[in-house]
Amino acid sequence: MLRLICPHCQAPLTAQDKHWHCENGHGYDQARQGYLNLLLVQHKNSRQPGDTPAMLACRQAFLDGGHYQPVSDRINQIFTEHTPETLLDMGCGEGYYSARLAAALPQCKVAGLDISKDAILKACRRSRDIQWLVASSARLPVPDASLDAALCVFSPWSWDECLRTLKPGGHVLLVGPDADHLMSLRENLYDSIHPTPELIKALPEGMQIVNDQTLRYALNLNPADLANLIGMTPHGFRSRPERQQALLETGLPSLEVAMRLVLLQRS
Repeated sequence: MLRLICPHCQAPLTAQDKHWHCENGHGYDQARQGYLNLLLVQHKNSRQPGDTPAMLACRQAFLDGGHYQPVSDRINQIFTEHTPETLLDMGCGEGYYSARLAAALPQCKVAGLDISKDAILKACRRSRDIQWLVASSARLPVPDASLDAALCVFSPWSWDECLRTLKPGGHVLLVGPDADHLMSLRENLYDSIHPTPELIKALPEGMQIVNDQTLRYALNLNPADLANLIGMTPHGFRSRPERQQALLETGLPSLEVAMRLVLLQRS
């Protein structure tokens, strides 16, 4: 398991059976499902932070259908080339990428972290062999320079926390949409398309890009899979229901994934 620090005082946490505590008397009980909640109430951005249960259910069904397996395979390939011993999936959701990464890197200690307890509960059901944490990527509960690698797929991250927690020479892989990702879906749901934000707006000192690639492939989805794709993204509540229904009835044969994967190394 990864070494952990107390979210109150940043002192090292020690495990005794299923209870974690620090030298300053702060304690945290591991849930019966297996996860550890290190998200303090004052650090929540809402009463129920993270994706909604409905979005999580759609995402789990879509990912379990294998539609983003090429993305997962490419992530696994990139990390296999660097053989990390410790890796944290920041914003792991219901654990699809974490679990497949742990299977591809059996010698690596893989942990998954998400701000949503509902997501982590699903992750626990996916795998009991991975260290699952409820916490924020803005306050990673791991010591300074303790990670060989970190992963962030479609989630927020903190440059300061990446620089703090990665060992010198450690890697972080950022995965997000390229400019034309799912373009035909967006064109059918909206009258006008907003540009996709750049994955990396500014590179901080101490980080350098060592691999920058875009993965492209076609998606052929039945109506149920297409509904899950819409429902797992903000398109599900941003676009009009009648537009969504029309698209489910007509289908979308020209859908293409365009996923950017940027690997950075800490100096």
